[in-house]
Amino acid sequence: MKVRDLLNVDSDIEIIGITDDSRNVRPGYLFVATNGFHVDHFDYIDKAIENGCVFLVVDREIDFTFPHILVEKIDEVYKELCIKFYGVDLESFHLIGITGTDGKTTTASVVQRLIDHCAYLGTNGLIVEDFTTSTNNTTPCISELYQDLSIVQQQFVSNVVMEVSSEALLHNRVNNFQYDMIAFTNVTGDHLNVHGSFEEYFACKKKLLQYVKKDGIIFVNGDDSNLCTIQDPRIITFGFQDSNDYQIVDYKDTNRGSTFLIQHSSDKVSIVCPLPGKYNAYNITLAFLIASFFEKNKTILVDKIAHLKPISGRCEFLNFGQEYDIVLDYAHTIHGIETILDTFQNYERVIVVTGAAGGRESAKRPIIGKMVIEKSDIAIFTMDDPRYENVDDIIDQMVGDEKDYIRIVNREEAIHYALSIASSGDVVLILGKGRDSYMAIEDKKVSYCDYDVIQNYFKKRI
Repeated sequence: MKVRDLLNVDSDIEIIGITDDSRNVRPGYLFVATNGFHVDHFDYIDKAIENGCVFLVVDREIDFTFPHILVEKIDEVYKELCIKFYGVDLESFHLIGITGTDGKTTTASVVQRLIDHCAYLGTNGLIVEDFTTSTNNTTPCISELYQDLSIVQQQFVSNVVMEVSSEALLHNRVNNFQYDMIAFTNVTGDHLNVHGSFEEYFACKKKLLQYVKKDGIIFVNGDDSNLCTIQDPRIITFGFQDSNDYQIVDYKDTNRGSTFLIQHSSDKVSIVCPLPGKYNAYNITLAFLIASFFEKNKTILVDKIAHLKPISGRCEFLNFGQEYDIVLDYAHTIHGIETILDTFQNYERVIVVTGAAGGRESAKRPIIGKMVIEKSDIAIFTMDDPRYENVDDIIDQMVGDEKDYIRIVNREEAIHYALSIASSGDVVLILGKGRDSYMAIEDKKVSYCDYDVIQNYFKKRI
């Protein structure tokens, strides 16, 4: 596509891609020098040109000769460029947005499996029909987001369920979307290093309310005291409390799943779920409610739920022929770790491997550390995306004056040690990274995956 096809400028320069991140620029790219919250991309124009940029969009004059255009409201121009370049028709989609501190990935993944011809966009990447690709963020950056939507469009799929992160709402990535449905899973403190306070974090989450169609639907976890403050006539509540529109009743848990009823007035739907824990009862109920507006035959939905395959990196049981259970989970928030620890208390021993990410809110570290030590039989603390922080310093903050724990800085060694000491009747919970494919060390993403580490342990034993 030529520049003049995108912008009001007489230029025949061919464009093969658009980005506002100089690191992603390739020869033939158009670079949009937006001013982000943490970095001014205008400062990286030289790097963008060095990487092959052929045209610039700026909101300040440059002091050298290079093909460019000066614009106002550069963020909005950036979105319009991406919509034109990727040929995305937003009005052709039925959009479902799911936000919350915990449960976004599981809920959205289940929704995608329950609704026929539905695309998923979130932490686990883009999934549409037989096409799958990874993403860099829970809600992708602008250019990646529209590129992903163009792929969905090319597959002739109109239903899209997407995770909407607080940072995406903060950075206005979805402020020109119109959602048919949105859902709030829960709201507890997270990403406070970005938002500064819980109040600001919650305010960002609530911005999603602005992007719902007038006749849209808002699902809210009615058991969450913070979410109960949201007032809107379109709200439908769900949860265990009898004040909810849809109530979870007769809940029974096993190590490998749960059963419960979803009750609405005099109607009851019986659910057999292969995902354990009350937190997954919330996720499954929400997914069922969303999907029921697309699939009226509830029997079909109930059957699909009963035959759900594991969600990658979310309470994922791993079987390598061992005589104990291994569970891989992305839990990294206070609430997320607490719920998964509570779910697995009926084992002989609970062995936990976890850490805390560097460059993130440090206030939660001692809370998580104390909780892990108290609710596990063997607590092993290790590295988890340390970035520019020292791993030992992070662990020190997590454990404080506690003595009853094991410190193994190298995560691979920590996981192998946990597996080596586990025996029949035990569960090994490996928390924090799920199926992440990298370890963030300084400004690099070093190839690493918990699943591969576990798999290699058992391969060496054969």
